[in-house]
Amino acid sequence: MKAATLDSRQMLAFATVARRGSFTLAAKDLFLTQSAVSHAIKALEDDLGHRLLDRVGKRVMLTQAGEQFLVHVHKVLREMESARSGLDHLANWGHGRLRVGASETACQYLLPGVLREFRQSFPKCVIRIEPGDHMKQLDLLRSGQVDLSVMLRPEGDREFTFLPMFEDELRFVTAPHHRWARAGQVPASEVGEETLLVYNRATYTFRLISDHFRGENVAMGDFIELGSMDAIKELAKTGVGVGIIASWIAREELASGALVSLPLGKKPLRRQWGVGHLRGRRLALGEETFAGLCQEAAGQIRDVPAA
Repeated sequence: MKAATLDSRQMLAFATVARRGSFTLAAKDLFLTQSAVSHAIKALEDDLGHRLLDRVGKRVMLTQAGEQFLVHVHKVLREMESARSGLDHLANWGHGRLRVGASETACQYLLPGVLREFRQSFPKCVIRIEPGDHMKQLDLLRSGQVDLSVMLRPEGDREFTFLPMFEDELRFVTAPHHRWARAGQVPASEVGEETLLVYNRATYTFRLISDHFRGENVAMGDFIELGSMDAIKELAKTGVGVGIIASWIAREELASGALVSLPLGKKPLRRQWGVGHLRGRRLALGEETFAGLCQEAAGQIRDVPAA
């Protein structure tokens, strides 16, 4: 048979009477009437099936059962105080926990600056980053393993609230000596003849690229799958193939002329980045701050020219 749950207010009354040795003094400490304290002790004794206190003259003394029970009550009350203190601690500026999911691209190019700013306001916050592609981020949010995710906008999924950050465009990047770069345009008929440098086939970004070309009736020929944007840029610079990435990821290379950016075709392929969380979930102070910093950082990305 499952034991009934004990009332914490009754346990507090019992511990206070035991400490003060008086119902009257305990009632003053607890801001209750003496009758209320007596009733709480009587109800507790009835629940336990043991007498906990004896009246000896004007004094109140613990019975043997009361002495044994008081040891456990002190432990319970300490744990309750610790729990309350921990929650209060979470509410204090600079403390708490931040669990963020992010794509590999966001981890490399966006989060370092945001986390540096976040640390200045929340120096004691415990931060955990869970990298992974778009679909993994959705799973992490659903399972409660992360609280926020820096991600692409989910398609038609009403489970999530999405805080927009910025929009980017996927484009070809080539070495400056490539024929497309010299011509300043990409003939659709030549796309299938070129080796494309693309992010991992299993990713959401690859699916967007594949769907885009299919919709434009453009054939994709050979392609090389790579696990990082840096690898795509480096191989594109050497002329091994033509990369497909967003301009903000190749900011330095485009500015120096090491790479040239060209549109995928007549119709641009744009993506919406933002911070996602489960719909209806109330964000903590640190989470709101992190999301705000991400949106501020997006301003610098919007300023990156497409070419």
